[in-house]
Amino acid sequence: MSSCERMTSDQIAQLALAITATAEVLGQTLTADAAEMMADDLSEYPVPVVASALKSCRRELSGKLTLAAILQRVQAADGRPGKDEAWAIAIATSDEFETVVLTDEIQLALAAAKPVLDAGDKIGARMAFISAYERLVSQAREEAKPVNWHVSVGFDASRRIQAITKAMQMQRIPQERGQKYLADLSVEPITEDGRALAGLITGTVARPAPKLREKLGMVKKSMLKMRAANAEKLDEMRIEAASELADRRALLMRQVRELEARRAAQ
Repeated sequence: MSSCERMTSDQIAQLALAITATAEVLGQTLTADAAEMMADDLSEYPVPVVASALKSCRRELSGKLTLAAILQRVQAADGRPGKDEAWAIAIATSDEFETVVLTDEIQLALAAAKPVLDAGDKIGARMAFISAYERLVSQAREEAKPVNWHVSVGFDASRRIQAITKAMQMQRIPQERGQKYLADLSVEPITEDGRALAGLITGTVARPAPKLREKLGMVKKSMLKMRAANAEKLDEMRIEAASELADRRALLMRQVRELEARRAAQ
């Protein structure tokens, strides 16, 4: 759910009428003052989201219309995943080769649960994560903060394409922002040339452009050299990868500290 300015007085008045009408559909009578108070409490949310929440109330509620019922449906539209999906996303970050798209709340909750997870208690870590996550999400929703998705980059370049493309398809990151991520990671959108490069890994046959053939040949030679590397060279590569991993972990912890500092300053 994107951020927006507070509703105008006319929009609040129209919302109050819609709340009154919804209550009548549910067999309830609301005073004008009560409807106006509810409308004012909902005025910091986008008009279409509130309208959709009222529609859901008319279809789903069997009892009285309450502000809590409306808010529950408004907040559920903010794009934040439920606790189980959030934990699955969080635990995926343990694979350093995986690129993961996660929210601020997931990252902060994972930082809170990490000591338990590092101790080997996965069940306890999940409980700690969910407790922190639900608290952070509730706080963000009370403050009407829009969800913020960002990318945690893994080492496997091919997985970056999949993760970022999926996030764009699920509208978790805008198309423009996703394309920028791909460009910043030196990964181009899938084209015929892109599929030809991917074919080196998957074995799928595709025709590259003539200007790309020389580059493909160089890539193939490079891959053959890697396969033929001796044990000493492989050890050097592992040491280099470990160094990169340490740098990435330090970056993630710095991001967590920055998020915590911003929340503390608000």
